[in-house]
Order: sequence, then C-alpha cells, then structure tokens
Amino acid sequence: MTTLGMIRVAAATPRLKVANPAENEAEILKLMHSADEAGAGILLLPELTITGYSAGDLFHQELLYQRQLESLSHIAESSRNTKLVTVLGFMLRLENNFYNCAALIQNGRIKGIVPKMFLPNAKEFYEARWFASGTAIAEAKNSVHIFGYETAFGNLIFTDESSGLSLGIEICEDLWLPITPSSHLALNGAQIILNPSASDETVGKSDYRRSLVSVQSAKSICGYVYASAGVSESTTDLVFSGHHIIAESGAILAENERFERESTITYAEIDYAKLRSDRTRGCNMAECNLAYSDRFLYTPVALEDLRTLDNAKDKLLRRYEKNPFVPSDPAATERICREVFKIQTAGYAKRLEHTHAKKSVIGISGGLDSTLALLAAAETHRLLGKALSDIIAVTMPGFGTTDKTYGNALTIMKLLGTEVREISIKDSVRCHFRDIGQDETNHDLTYENAQARERTQILMDIAGMTGGLVIGTGDLSEAALGWCTYNGDHMAMYNVNAGIPKTLIRFVVKWVMDNKLSGPHEDKTFSADNAQLKAALQDILDTPISPELLPPEKDGSISQKTEDSVGPYILHDFFLYHTLRSGVPPAKLLFLAEQTFAGEYEKDFIKQWLKVFYRRFFSQQFKRSCMPDGPKIGSVSLSPRGDLKMPSDADSSLWLAEVDML
Repeated sequence: MTTLGMIRVAAATPRLKVANPAENEAEILKLMHSADEAGAGILLLPELTITGYSAGDLFHQELLYQRQLESLSHIAESSRNTKLVTVLGFMLRLENNFYNCAALIQNGRIKGIVPKMFLPNAKEFYEARWFASGTAIAEAKNSVHIFGYETAFGNLIFTDESSGLSLGIEICEDLWLPITPSSHLALNGAQIILNPSASDETVGKSDYRRSLVSVQSAKSICGYVYASAGVSESTTDLVFSGHHIIAESGAILAENERFERESTITYAEIDYAKLRSDRTRGCNMAECNLAYSDRFLYTPVALEDLRTLDNAKDKLLRRYEKNPFVPSDPAATERICREVFKIQTAGYAKRLEHTHAKKSVIGISGGLDSTLALLAAAETHRLLGKALSDIIAVTMPGFGTTDKTYGNALTIMKLLGTEVREISIKDSVRCHFRDIGQDETNHDLTYENAQARERTQILMDIAGMTGGLVIGTGDLSEAALGWCTYNGDHMAMYNVNAGIPKTLIRFVVKWVMDNKLSGPHEDKTFSADNAQLKAALQDILDTPISPELLPPEKDGSISQKTEDSVGPYILHDFFLYHTLRSGVPPAKLLFLAEQTFAGEYEKDFIKQWLKVFYRRFFSQQFKRSCMPDGPKIGSVSLSPRGDLKMPSDADSSLWLAEVDML
C-alpha cells in the first residue's frame, strides 16, 4: 500500500437537547457512523457535547453528571472495531472539582482525557462557576481511572507509530490566549490540533475566530480542526452557530455554512506529510522547542493504526489548484500580480542604483517573458526618474523569427519610448557556422544554441559600450527545466523574471494591461498610446510560447512550440511547486496531478511529462548553479545562493524508478 501522508478529518455539530445525554448520544452515534462511512480517520465534536455547553448550573446536578458518563461509555463502546478516532467534550470530576474535558476515543476505549486549561469568566461566560482550570491538575496527574481501566490524563500527545502522525487537543478558550497549549503541542510534535469549542456568535466574531485558527495553523505549521456548539444550544442571551473550520498551515481547507438547524458535518484532508516536511526545513521548530520545553511536559499516548489515505483506492475531497502559483480567487491574483511587479521593479532599481549603470540593455523577441521584463524595466526607470530612452531595447531577428513577433517587439519598444535597435543575427550566425563547420540545413541543437549565444553576445557588448546592464528575461519554469542555452539566454547581469513561473508571467502582464494601461488607475504617461500598447500585449498573450530558433512554417506561422517539446507548463509548474515546496514524492505527485487534472489529462500523459520533469530538473542543475541574480518572488525559488543548494551531478534514478513503477 502506498500512503499519501494524508488523513481525512471531520468536524461535526450534533443537534442537541441541552441536559439530555441519551438523545445527544444518539445524534453523536449517527455522526460517528457517517464519518466512518465517509472514510474519515478523525471526528471532532464540540465542547461538553454530551450535556450541551449551555447547561449552566445543571452541571452541578449529580443525575446529569452520571447520565453523561453513561453516554460517554456507550459512545466509547460503539467505536469498537472501527477505524475512526472520535474526540468530544464532557465533564469529569476529580479531587472535588469538575473539569471541562475532551476525550479521545478509539476502538472501544478512551485513549486519553485532556482538561481545559484556561476558563473564560467574563461578560457572557461563567465557566469558573462550574469548573476548575486544568493547568495544575494536568501537571499533577498523568492518568485517571474510568470505566474500569486507567487512561492517560493531562498534557497528552497522541501518536500513531505506523503513520508517524501525532495529535494534540486544546479546548475553546485555550486558543484565544497569547500563548496557547497548541503552540506547545506543536513544538512537541503534534501535527494536527483538535479544538472542541462552544463559541457564541456576535457580529464579526466568526471572522476573528477564523483568523485565529488560520494564524495558529500557520505559526505552528499544523493542521487545525475546530468544531463549535450549534444553534440547538442557544439559550437566554446566547446564540451559537455550529462553526466548523479546518485549516492547514494558514490555509482554510474547509468551512461550513453556520446556523444550520440539523446535525452537520464538514470534511477535509490534511496533508501531514507536507506539514512534516515544512517543519524539518530549517531548525526553528526544534530550537523553539528547546527554548520552551521546560514549560510543559507531555505524556505520549500510543494510538492504534489511524485510517489514512491510500492513493491506490481513495479519491480526495480536497481540491488542489491546477496552477498553485496563481490563486483561483481573482482578487487574490490581482494582489499577487501587483506585489510581483513591485518586487521586480524594487529589485532592479536597487541594482541600477548600486552599479551606477547608465543604461538598461534588453533583448526583445515579441514573446511573453521579454515583454514582462521590458515592462518592469520601464517602470523601474520611471521610479528612479531615469529617461525611458536610457533603455536600449534590441530586437535580433533570426532564422525562426516570425512577422507576428517581430512586429509586436517593435510596437512595444516604440510605444514605451525606449531606444530601439534592430540587429539581424543571420549573417553573423552563418559566419559562425562556417567557422565551426556547421551545416545550416542541419537544424540541431547547435543550430539553435548558436543563435541564442549570438544574441547574448550582442547584448553584453552593447552594455559594455554604453555602461549598461543586461536584463535577463528567462523565467522560473524555464530554469527548472533547463530550457535555456547555457551562456546564452541563460546569462544576464540581473534577471527580473528569475523568480516568476511561466504560468504566472501572463497574469502579471495582464495586470499591467488592466491597471497601468486602462481602468480607473490608468497611468496616462505609461506609453505613447496605452490602448495600442494594450492591444499589442494581448496579441503577445495569444501567441504560442516559442524560442523561435527554427524556421517558420510555409505560411509564416511559428513552427517551434515550446510545449510540444517539454510538455504543458501548467503541469510542470504543478510538479515544480509540490516537489520543491513540500518534497512530494513521485507516487503522491502523480496521484495529486491525476486528481487535479481529471478530465483534462490522462494518467499516462501526466506520467510521461512527470518523467521529463525529473530528468530535466536533475540534469540541468549546472545551469542554475551559475544563474544570475534576480528577485525572489514566492516560496519556491531556484537560486543557488539561497533556496536550492542542489548538487549539479545528483542522480535522478530514485525518482524515475518510482514513476516507472506507477
């Protein structure tokens, strides 16, 4: 069995009758059955869910206390012979105090009990009236006798040795404190935090609650599951909504519609393998644990094998972005593109200031990458108060240049007000071919690379003549695949596109079109004719991606399409993101791609290009080892000076062999 390092979790709120454990038990059992049938490994129910949180002074009634214990026993027994772990709230009497507790139940037994540490006792909350804080007793006791056996109690971390997954529990108010139990739980190894809660609703409170869960999951690099009391517990001045939140490393994976009147359940898959990978990148988690480990002592509790997901048979509920570098939310994409453009210009501005360069020199092909680089250079010159005519934009037609891209290159250069130079490379490359004995009719790699190197030489020499800097135009995706000519377009003095994947480039160009060249914030001074420039940029966006190093078709159209050779960039950027961001192994990566691109690409097609990705990614590291400076844009970077310190001669066999077995 090949595991995905993922587990399906469920947050649920039963329709309750306050102070009626027997009826509440029946609803809880229904939810447990539903979660089990849905393949969940963990089910979380709200705080004090057997009695209802709003029982008030009825908590002191012995009859209610005993009946909720009976229901707890029945619930534990009903879990026998199932794979489901259930966490729910109940009250427990210890040493003449009542404690607000959560029980973790697995296969017929209560595996451990965690008391609530911090009690709200102001405004609408009066918990200290009924319960004692668990902080002291959690340190004094590590087990309690319940239902005829000893079970772990206090500061606990529950661990399944087979999967390596560890769970921790904090209860409601514990999350709202400056220093939370979940922070210490995470430092001590818990990858998923479970929070049974009873948080009432006031205007805006759900937004704050969501932020707390999101931020805590981000800070602690954990999965966080939150389940709160529902509307059936509303009473007197309080209204509850049954809020469910499932988060992972700052991202909200799932959230329910609040104020439902029936029992509700919400599912999502948490990628604990990703969490494990993220935690081991750097030593901050380990160092922080050493700094604070004397504050809490956690008792390990062994779990039986948890139900995790297996890529041989499971279908994910979780949705992965086809383009992980571009959010599906248009507003978020707009923010990212604005930030990318600002990072590009800020980085290049610093380089120009530091070097006192008189000119910016850039080769313009009429393609997507060089277009964005030119737009960023133009914005940088405006930022520094430098004339746009100090940008020497050079178009260098070669054997594969089409009229379409040639025309677009000239248009954008002229409209932006750059110095326009046109230098054909055909004669010089032919001379070079004669020198080395290359047959011009042989359209091999030498035929292509000679053109790229000639263009780079021209740019470097112009920069030397004018006191300029050569701006690189290659993007992150090309660097990952090595789709560049070594010491050709691979080289520059500063590459403004170095950190931007191909799938994001077009969105940044579109952002410039919609925000600089049109719309309510249009910059009327951006070009000589913004409408004409926008039309040219749209034509560039609609043009197939190509290095244009091979002769055009007979009708003058582009013959050499990059994605025909290396595969769809949408797939490669998906592979790149998950490989570098989380160290996802090939089997899981193929499974995720199959799920994400279902109906678009077949498994064999994805597998074919996944092998190409691994082969090229490993074999082309030598190009990245000497890539020029360029601004880091996102969490995935290929700079050999920072994010990717990879040997140039590493062997890809391990990864390719796993793909071949799939």
